[in-house]
Amino acid sequence: MFNLIKNEWMKIFKRVGTYVMIGLILIIVAGSGAFTKYAESVSDNEPAGQQDWKKELQVQTDETKKMLKESPEMNKTLQDNYKREIAINEYRIKNDLSPYVEEESVWTFVEFNANFVTFAGLFTIIVAAGIVASEFTWGTIKLLLIRPISRTKILLSKYLTVLLFGITLLVILFGFSTLLGFILFGGGENVPHLVYVDGQVEEKSLVQYLINTYLLKSIDIIMMATMAFMISAVFRSSSLAIGISLFLLFMGGTATTFIAMKYDWAKYSLFANTDLTQYTGAFTPMIDGMTMGFSIMMLLIYFIIFILLAFVIFNKRDVAA
Repeated sequence: MFNLIKNEWMKIFKRVGTYVMIGLILIIVAGSGAFTKYAESVSDNEPAGQQDWKKELQVQTDETKKMLKESPEMNKTLQDNYKREIAINEYRIKNDLSPYVEEESVWTFVEFNANFVTFAGLFTIIVAAGIVASEFTWGTIKLLLIRPISRTKILLSKYLTVLLFGITLLVILFGFSTLLGFILFGGGENVPHLVYVDGQVEEKSLVQYLINTYLLKSIDIIMMATMAFMISAVFRSSSLAIGISLFLLFMGGTATTFIAMKYDWAKYSLFANTDLTQYTGAFTPMIDGMTMGFSIMMLLIYFIIFILLAFVIFNKRDVAA
């Protein structure tokens, strides 16, 4: 199995496109660092002025409370979001914790770059969509199947290589963000990160929060890559797999959010459960009543369906023609 994975890994890195993907991630992070550093230098040159952030938060909190009071028919999820916002604002005022970053640090930079995990997911989907379909397109699938190795092992090695590639991109994003952050902004303080859990505001380590965020976002990458891999194996078309997967990657979550505003059954959608960071206390779950355990169960169900479809159809397919 190790040799099969090694072989697939070499195939991926023989393509120029792979280095382009990695290069794009590095360029995006570098561009983010340059822009942040420039913005920081501009703000340093501006006249210093005391900003009454407590008064600003209090006004915002009062307006939100008024909105909740005047709109009792508001969607439960929106109500929870506003309650979370109110609780965090009041906690900041009470404990003198400004919502504004006084100076950039490596950790605030890494936190911002978590938004670029989508690019790692996009590139992983492209690789997953082509790793099986391309064998049919180029006609090399016959050379693979005449070897004294089971089809299951061949497909499994390809799938594991896809996962390894996705994790590699995520490590590159996190590692390069951390390295560049240290160079540009220094270590900085490990400022507390406020989360809203079970109706209470809690202070968490920002470093711990970032590690958890990147790890949980990797689940999203794995699920989307698995879906693209399944489509590639079933339909033997990389363009179809890429098209469907990317469309769902960018539109699935938005569509599910709109459906969830009216129908609770939206919680059974794949895209309502892939973002496990909604249970870290930094956000409110998409649908009231959803829990981490529920989402993990739904992800396992979808994962099993995708894997079964890919392996069963691949093993039964006649490729003689």
